[in-house]
Amino acid sequence: MMKSSKKRANTSVHTDYKSSGVSVEFGNEASKVLYEAAKLSWINRKGKLGEVIELFPDFSGLRAIHVGGLPKGTYMSLNFDGIGTKVELGERSEKHDTAGYDLFGMTCDDAVLRGAEPVLIGSVLDVNSLGVENASNIELVKQLAIGYVGAAKEANVVIVNGEIAELGARVSGYGKFNYNWSAGVVWFAKKEKMLTGYDIKVGDALVGLREYGFRSNGLSLYRKIMKSAHGENWHEEKYSGKNLAEAALLPSRIYCAAVVAMFGSLGDEPRAEIHGIAHITGGGIPEKLGRMLRPTKMGAHLEDLFRPFYLMSYAQEKGAVTDREAYRTWNMGQGMIIATPQPNKVIQVAREYGIEAKQLGAVIKKPTITLRNMGINNSEQKELTFNI
Repeated sequence: MMKSSKKRANTSVHTDYKSSGVSVEFGNEASKVLYEAAKLSWINRKGKLGEVIELFPDFSGLRAIHVGGLPKGTYMSLNFDGIGTKVELGERSEKHDTAGYDLFGMTCDDAVLRGAEPVLIGSVLDVNSLGVENASNIELVKQLAIGYVGAAKEANVVIVNGEIAELGARVSGYGKFNYNWSAGVVWFAKKEKMLTGYDIKVGDALVGLREYGFRSNGLSLYRKIMKSAHGENWHEEKYSGKNLAEAALLPSRIYCAAVVAMFGSLGDEPRAEIHGIAHITGGGIPEKLGRMLRPTKMGAHLEDLFRPFYLMSYAQEKGAVTDREAYRTWNMGQGMIIATPQPNKVIQVAREYGIEAKQLGAVIKKPTITLRNMGINNSEQKELTFNI
C-alpha cells in the first residue's frame, strides 16, 4: 500500500492556564485581600498566647506564634469544619459578608466543648472561578473578607494563613460565584480544666445560649422544602419582608470567647464552674446534648426552652416536618447548652458578651432527654422524649 505524502493539518489551538478557567493574577489579588483581612485579626491575641510573628510581610510569607513557656500540662489540638450548604443562601442572595461567622462558629465553638481556648485559624477557600478578563469576582472575595475579620474578633482568634484554589466545574452551585469554605482551628487547654463529661452531676443546671438562626446546619432540609414549596427560584419568595434565602442567611452567633471567660483561659481564673458543654449543631439537642451526657449515663429535663427561629416553624409547616424531626435537625433556638452548678454566673458572663442566656432545665438521673415542645404542633404534644 502506498503511503500518502499529504501532511496532517495542524489543528492545535494555543492554550494557557487562563483558558482553563484559572487566573493567576486574580488568584494573587484574592490572596492579598484575605491576607490584609487576616492582618486585622492579629490584634486579637496581641500580648497573649497566639500573638502572631511575621518573619517577612507578604501574603505568601511565613507566619507563626511563639509557644515557649507554656504551663506544664498544657495540651494542644485542632478542630476542622466548614460552612456546608449554607453558602447557597449567600449565592442566591448575592451576599457573602456573613459567611466568616458561620465558618468560625462551626470551628471555634467546637473547640470549647473540651474546655479549650481556640487561638489561631487557617482556612481553605475552593472557588469555581475568580473571574476571567474584565469579569472579576474579587469584590465578592472582599465581602468574604469582611466576615473573616468580624468573626475573628468575635471569636478572639487570629488568622495565620489560608489557601484559595480555583477548581472550575469541580465547584458548582447557584449563580456565577460558587465556593466551599472550610477551616482548621488550633486550640490549647490546661489538663485540669479539660471537660470530659464525667464531672456532670444530677441537679446540674442546663443553661442555654440563644441562637436566632439556623447556624450552619440543617440547611439541606430547609432548601429542599423551599424548592418543593416555591420552585427552583424559591429565594425570590418573600417572608417577613426578606427573601427566603437572605432571611435564612442570619450568621451564626459565636460563643467561644464568652465560654472561655467562664471556665478561664490558660492564664485566667474561672468565673464559673462548668461541668459540660454541648454545641447544638447537626443532630440538634437529642444528639449533641445526648453526647455530652453519655459518659455519665444521665439525662436532662428541659422545661423553659428558647423559641425556634421563625423560618424553622415556616419550614415545618411547608414541609410537614414533625416536631420530633425538627428537634433532631435544627437547633430550635439553642446554640449551646452548658451544664453548671452555678447558672447565675454563667448567665452573667454570657450577658456581658451580648449573648442571651437562661436556665433551660437540669440534669436528671434517667438517661433520657425530655423537653417542652416548642414546635408547631406543641398543642398536640407538649413534651418530647428522646433516648440517649
